[in-house]
Amino acid sequence: MRSALAALAAIATMSALVAVTAAEAADAAKPDFSGVWTVYRPPGAAPGPGRADTGAFPRDPPLTAEAKSKVAEYRALVEPLGLTPGGACVGYGMPSAMLSSGGYPMEWIQRPEQVTVIYEAHSEIRRIYIKNGPSEKDMIPSRDGTSLGHWEGNTLVVETVALKEAVDQASAHSDKAKIVERYTLGKDDAGRKVLTAEMTLTDPAFYTKPVSATKRWLAVENGRLLPYDCTEPQWEDQLDKLRQEKAAQAKDAAK
Repeated sequence: MRSALAALAAIATMSALVAVTAAEAADAAKPDFSGVWTVYRPPGAAPGPGRADTGAFPRDPPLTAEAKSKVAEYRALVEPLGLTPGGACVGYGMPSAMLSSGGYPMEWIQRPEQVTVIYEAHSEIRRIYIKNGPSEKDMIPSRDGTSLGHWEGNTLVVETVALKEAVDQASAHSDKAKIVERYTLGKDDAGRKVLTAEMTLTDPAFYTKPVSATKRWLAVENGRLLPYDCTEPQWEDQLDKLRQEKAAQAKDAAK
């Protein structure tokens, strides 16, 4: 009996090891998006407005009446003062982070269970959960939402939900929005590695039909992101102001 149980345990252990090995092999066979990526420009194209393949959101999207009213109210509030979210150190949020990110680069760190995307602008971070993602009840609404990914062959499909309403983006959306991205790796005519993202935004509260856009990124060999600390100058200004106030108080006390 003991020998039979030992044999069964050995078979179960071997089966588990085979399953783990097969899963590891499947993960290893997936495209690796790791590395630093910058805005794609066709070979020979000079930098400049309108020259980059920015995958910009449609300029005249099919907004609902409710969305038009909310966007107009927001613009009337901030445009006379020249205010922007970035000026207040607020990150782009989805889908603007993926579609533009101010022209700054991004870095992908890929593991079988999760892809972490770091945008240089505002040091904004996205986590794409491929395994063990949060359940719907555990999702906390945010500007970037919650991104859940899965593989369809060599394509990484990412669905983002739990978004906060955002009227301060070019890609304004409600909290009912759902974003689906499809990421693929390829090469351009010059043989350079290119990451292509095809995005569809569905939001019945803000759009009369789904809106799509395509964004391409170019691999930066041995690239790295630079520090982006929006709040540091404000902090330094505040310290300078405190020093000036202290100096003025000392001067008054000496009189």
